[in-house]
Amino acid sequence: MEVYINIVQIIISVALTAVILLQVRSGELGGIFGGMESAVYRTRRGVERLLFNVTIGLSIAFFVITLINVIVTG
Repeated sequence: MEVYINIVQIIISVALTAVILLQVRSGELGGIFGGMESAVYRTRRGVERLLFNVTIGLSIAFFVITLINVIVTG
């Protein structure tokens, strides 16, 4: 059982990393380096909103799987 939980945790962590990198790449790269756009609030639409929601879902799933892993192995 522990092996399956570890595999799921690795898959979720790789997916979460990929989605976060896609978010940074899909947004304006000037915001990373202190561009003017980063200070202005704007709504997320389309793919940007989907990536944001997937990031939230994956982070919650990663947290839950990590807690389960600690409980099972502890």
